[in-house]
Amino acid sequence: MKYEHRGQQMLPRRHFVNRLVLHAAWGGVAVALSDAMGTLGYHHFARFNWVDSFLNASMLLGGMGPIGELPNDQSKLFAAFFALYSGLVFILLAGLMLAPVFHRVLHHFHWEEK
Repeated sequence: MKYEHRGQQMLPRRHFVNRLVLHAAWGGVAVALSDAMGTLGYHHFARFNWVDSFLNASMLLGGMGPIGELPNDQSKLFAAFFALYSGLVFILLAGLMLAPVFHRVLHHFHWEEK
C-alpha cells in the first residue's frame, strides 16, 4: 500500500475511499484468520464443540471474555495467550484502519501549491 509523497497532490476522494475499503478488507482477513485460529484452539484444547469454540474465540476477539468454564489447564493457558493475542490484534486493526485517515490529514496540512 503505497501512499503519496507530500509533494504530490492529495488523492481524490474516490481513491481515498478505495484505500479505506482496502484497509478494511485486510482487517477483515486478519479478524477471520484470528477467529479461525481461536476456534481451532478452543476445539483442540478445551474439547468444545465447533459452535462453542467459535463463540469463545469471537467473544475474546471482541473483548468480552470467554463463555463458560474451561475444563483443564491447557485450555486456560490457551485462553490466556489468545486473550493477549486478541489485544494485539485490536491495536493492529486500529492502526490499520486509522492510518489512511491520519495520512490524509497530515498530507492536507503539508501540501504545497506550485
